[in-house]
Amino acid sequence: MVQSLDTSAKLQTLTRMTRRRARIFHTLIPSRGTRNRSTGFQARCVSDFRVGRLSKCRRGRGFGNPRYSRLGSLRYEAQSEISALVMNGTVLLLVLAVLLSVRCTAAATRGEVPHVVVLGCDGFGSVGITDTNTPVLHRLMKEGAFTLHARGVMPTSSSPNWASMIMGAGPEQHGVTSNEWETNKFEIAPTVHGPAGFFPTVFGLLRQQKPDSKIACVHDWDGFGRLVEPGVANILENVKGSTNTAKRAIQVLKQEKPTFLFIHFDDVDHAGHTFGWKSAEYFEAVAEIDDLIGQVLSALREAGIRDQTVVLVTADHGGVAKSHGGATMQEIEIPWIIAGPGIRRGHEIQKPVNTYDTAATIALLLKLVPPEAWIARPVTEALESGSPPRTSARPAEAQ
Repeated sequence: MVQSLDTSAKLQTLTRMTRRRARIFHTLIPSRGTRNRSTGFQARCVSDFRVGRLSKCRRGRGFGNPRYSRLGSLRYEAQSEISALVMNGTVLLLVLAVLLSVRCTAAATRGEVPHVVVLGCDGFGSVGITDTNTPVLHRLMKEGAFTLHARGVMPTSSSPNWASMIMGAGPEQHGVTSNEWETNKFEIAPTVHGPAGFFPTVFGLLRQQKPDSKIACVHDWDGFGRLVEPGVANILENVKGSTNTAKRAIQVLKQEKPTFLFIHFDDVDHAGHTFGWKSAEYFEAVAEIDDLIGQVLSALREAGIRDQTVVLVTADHGGVAKSHGGATMQEIEIPWIIAGPGIRRGHEIQKPVNTYDTAATIALLLKLVPPEAWIARPVTEALESGSPPRTSARPAEAQ
């Protein structure tokens, strides 16, 4: 910040000096349009000065006149200083632009991104993506890295999978084993207790390590909110219906420009339970969510932060017939699509991706140190650099 202010002051000084010299130039120097032989010749010399033919002018008769010799000297000095000042200002601006570009590129490569937006689509198994119903997601895949073979956890129910996604671990570690889980009602105790009394999430991690961050979560399914530590998010709202959820999320984006925003859509899951996974209505619901994702991306551009935001689209589980929770590939395979600064373009991820790796990847992008209890690994194959940023020693969790 100090460097920016110093540079700005230099540019202002250069501008004032240039204007002052220009006034001297026009006051002291006779016009080129005069018919006076000497001044006319002097004007031609000024023209020569502009194109750099100083030696020719120095031999001219105009310099024999002491008055015009002095004026010619003043004119030359004024023009030289003006040119030098303009050139210095231009160079400074160019240097600043290059440094800013290098800094942004290097920051993105190291995983330093100002904003991360996760769009979690309930019930959106990989089978929901076809060649015709998801143009936005296909474009996002071309712009970023992706796999349609990421895996959720068992059981393939919502709570265990959403918990794994934001807690960087599986049910065996965080203890969320079913949709009946509550903070005071569980079958398996978590391996560690975070400040909120349950397994630490990426929401809590961000608040702990970067207290000034703006954190928001707008969720369609009312059960999602209980998985986030109380009081951690600046905005934690349950909005019914995916269309309304998108509208509220877009408002939050434009007004707050949050560091981390999690958006949860539930309409695809509803279509699966009502009409069946792979039904015409199911694919139509997927198309509608694809359109809502496109609206969120447009909102990022309108807010002026699209180029500073990593967007990640994924899901909790798929389904079979009209249910899920079983042990089939159609239920456990989910899409995992990421795009933004520092992310490889048009790359299909070859290494295995698990849903809990989402938390570790978010932590890497926001330069957070993950808890020891997390088993997740960041998906570094998706990064342009292919390696995580340097981190310091991990803080100990509260037991």
